[in-house]
Amino acid sequence: MKILIADSMHPSLFTMLEAEGWEYAYHPEYKREDIIRELPEYEGLFIRSKTFVDLEVMQPAKKLRFIARAGAGLDLIDLEIAKEKGIEVFHAGEGNRDAVAEHMLGMLLGLLANIVKADKEVRNGIWDREGNRGVELMKKTVGLIGYGNNGGATAKRLSGFGCKVLAFDKYRDNYGDAFATEASLEEIMQEADILSLHVPLTDETKYLIDQKFIENFSKPFYLMNLSRGKVVNLTAVAEGLKSGKIIGTCLDVLENEKLKTLTEEQQAVFDYLINSNRVVLTPHIGGWTHESYVRINEVLLRQIKEWLVMA
Repeated sequence: MKILIADSMHPSLFTMLEAEGWEYAYHPEYKREDIIRELPEYEGLFIRSKTFVDLEVMQPAKKLRFIARAGAGLDLIDLEIAKEKGIEVFHAGEGNRDAVAEHMLGMLLGLLANIVKADKEVRNGIWDREGNRGVELMKKTVGLIGYGNNGGATAKRLSGFGCKVLAFDKYRDNYGDAFATEASLEEIMQEADILSLHVPLTDETKYLIDQKFIENFSKPFYLMNLSRGKVVNLTAVAEGLKSGKIIGTCLDVLENEKLKTLTEEQQAVFDYLINSNRVVLTPHIGGWTHESYVRINEVLLRQIKEWLVMA
């Protein structure tokens, strides 16, 4: 097995590959054109989020047997082309699910308890207790859209707060468990105090949360997005915050995360968000822990080994 690692990876991956006797080349500095040029010599490709793996990348790679994505999302891989070419695709959704769930909870508590706002004020010599009176998470109804690895891990943690968790997943049946009740999207929009998104970015989920969706919620709610930026229309979120339909929002991902390339409209929305005390922002680090950095490698190696046994 000869593998190209074309993105930054935790060093534990190298030890794991060597233990299997697999040859690898580590080139995190490779750009797209380098990957296209060199990939035909390899049977496996490890990536994180550097480049879109499409027909142009896969077509010349006649030896390529698998692509391993060190993360949860697969929107950077053309899955149809991979399937046509018989290239197996692996991802490590379970590798960072605990990190994402903990980050979601941390952001949410920070918003509800005004921790971020109060911290800024105290650092500036403002001691305002009443203005930072918080809201308890206890017994709130939380709606989860998507109930896979991240959704399930999130629901498990919310159970400790006595939350009623409603989960909607279009692609699963009978997925209700001890931590969440299976629900329709309409039920979530009717009952939820907090909405949290745990879906991949697809044609179907792109801008799922838009102005119409927000307006159709029966009551003001908190919005959490730790999935993919383009699942949420941020212009609609800004309008929701202004109208009061969205009480507050926590965003670990944005439509355009290259902040120096924002369009005029995106910049105006971003300026509104960063100046709002009802918004908590982090730079796409929901699954970005020291522990998940290693665990992702472990998950990918286990999947690849199981696949080779079955192949």
